Amino acid sequence: MIINRTEKELIKYCLKKDRQAQKALFQQMSPLMLSVCMRYIGDRSLAEEVMLDGFMTVFQKLDTYKQEGSFEGWVRKIMVNKSLTWIRKNKSMYLEMDIEDVKVGMPLETIADQLESEDLLKLIALLPEGYRSVFNMYAIEGYNHQEIADQLGISVITSRTQLSRARKFLQNKMTNWNAVAQKKQGNGS
Repeated sequence: MIINRTEKELIKYCLKKDRQAQKALFQQMSPLMLSVCMRYIGDRSLAEEVMLDGFMTVFQKLDTYKQEGSFEGWVRKIMVNKSLTWIRKNKSMYLEMDIEDVKVGMPLETIADQLESEDLLKLIALLPEGYRSVFNMYAIEGYNHQEIADQLGISVITSRTQLSRARKFLQNKMTNWNAVAQKKQGNGS
């Protein structure tokens, strides 16, 4: 039975175009890859489309995977690239928000420690497209500013600026969240 195969075995069968192996690999990896696409796209149905397109590429290009390093990392990179391509084609990526009046409150790390991961992902989803892309690539995927600039076709300075603004935006949202949470605790709610 294909479902109980190891990742290496599934890859081997997928290379032979075995539909059951492709389905098993998809079912195994799709929840994580959907969350990757969601971080960039924001809209679940659009992220699902991007993820499906990404899996088409995974199965088409599987013969280029050299069995070196993490297969999950290889698939994740495809999903990130598909998400960025979708953003470039379908959205004005660098819509800026006026956040000059952001108040510096509690340190970001202190508030982040109090948030559940789901809440933090919701806050990241509120970021404007350009901010969210740079923030995801830098803070979550581990790209450096030069790699981000190359991938997005922007300057390194723009990447740094977008990241800085994303952090300020998140800090503002997290400070507001913290104030609401403290009020609820004070009211006994």
